Amino acid sequence: MKINSLDLIVFLIYMVGIVGFGVSFYFRKNSADDFVTGGGKLPAWALGMSIFATYVSSISFLALPGSAFQGNWNGFVFSLSIPVAAFIAVRYFVPLYRKLQSPSAYAFLEERFGPWARIYASSCYLLTQLARMGAILYLLALPMHVMFGWSIPLIILITGIGVVVYSTMGGISAVVWTDAVQGIVLIAGALGCFVLIVINMPEGITQIWDIAQRDSKLSLGSLSSDLGRSTFWVVLVYGLFINLQNFGIDQSYIQRYKSAKTEQEAKKSTWLGSLLYIPVSLLFFVIGTSLYAYYQIFSESLPLELQSIEQADKVFPHFIATVLPPGISGLVIAAIFAAGMSTVSTSINSSATVILEDHFKKYVQPNSSQNAQIKVLHVGSLGMGILGILVGLAFNGVESALDAWWALASIFSGGILGLFFLALLGKTKTKFPAITAVLSGLAVIAWISLGEFLPDAIRPSFMLHKNLAIVFGTMAIFLVGFLLSWIFSSRKI
Repeated sequence: MKINSLDLIVFLIYMVGIVGFGVSFYFRKNSADDFVTGGGKLPAWALGMSIFATYVSSISFLALPGSAFQGNWNGFVFSLSIPVAAFIAVRYFVPLYRKLQSPSAYAFLEERFGPWARIYASSCYLLTQLARMGAILYLLALPMHVMFGWSIPLIILITGIGVVVYSTMGGISAVVWTDAVQGIVLIAGALGCFVLIVINMPEGITQIWDIAQRDSKLSLGSLSSDLGRSTFWVVLVYGLFINLQNFGIDQSYIQRYKSAKTEQEAKKSTWLGSLLYIPVSLLFFVIGTSLYAYYQIFSESLPLELQSIEQADKVFPHFIATVLPPGISGLVIAAIFAAGMSTVSTSINSSATVILEDHFKKYVQPNSSQNAQIKVLHVGSLGMGILGILVGLAFNGVESALDAWWALASIFSGGILGLFFLALLGKTKTKFPAITAVLSGLAVIAWISLGEFLPDAIRPSFMLHKNLAIVFGTMAIFLVGFLLSWIFSSRKI
């Protein structure tokens, strides 16, 4: 498949426009605080759109329709947990972080447990962001390669360089405002696709509904208590913990809390960004089900190699490339890139902030000048962006390595979330209970995540669903830490 010249023009105009818009913020900032939090003056609606755009990666844009196409709406249950997590964030997390003097999420852990906790959490965060950036850049390039034959390394390089340029030069303001634009573009692209599917159906939306009902495509999953399968309850609990992780320990979210003008504005942005994701994710599932109905009617237009379950994620790109009219498909391609670029730019900016606040200002130059701090932010953004591109290039053709790294990323993030809850709800301020609890939790997470790779002698007889690793790991850290702090409360360790 070859891209139409009009699609290419639309796509290039978007790419040049968004990079130029982001770079323009370079001429508006004048301090490290502006780079990190926008001077605490960013409007709630823009921050909310940025939170939403961070939620929706290019993977979501392609994987959610693929999931609905091959199965049902079980994955949508993840979104149903968001209101609960958002309520907890607005009630507890936003006030907590607004009171901290540091823009770093991990300063709170240092207050409770000492410097080791801050170093551990911030280092894990940086490693996780490298994996995140590399995975998104690589998986973004994959469908573009399938649809148009573009070189995967070239796509990774061009997309990565574009994001690195405006993230490095414009700081958080560039990230937030470009996210706001990209959020609008990706919503418009998704809506356009759905409308065109409905228009192309011989009997319209009622035919989609009838086919979906006939083939049980609208189910939210089994209500069984089986913890080894992706049931309604497993996805719901997993979603709750992942979203608590996002709102509670993800530096990119904490920076947005700090970037709002007031605490009330920060709360509004949290509600907007989180609740907007629910109908948009529903739209992606509707698109997937609609594509299923479309190719039930026009089965001859779906290549044989895309009819297997393993190829479901490629059905939406195929539809974009072959059915959408010129210009519209260019807009949707831009929307897919928008989803990926918004997530990568957020990772770059938040990682640079962590490098400055948790490492440079703590251990290199505590009383550094504004010029020195800005230089560190620029170098940190550039360095993390380049490393992210290199990780993306390293993933080229090695999907098993990608799956393995996601498992390791789950171990890192699960350990930080459990430590955060121990700091928030526990009473201990000593090292031993917290360190022991983290090690215990990581062992639980590794046992669940990597159990299938363990020797037969220690392999678990009953395999829990891997999504539950963060749930049981976080609970283990909190319970072990709470118990040990109670045991050792009478002495300092």
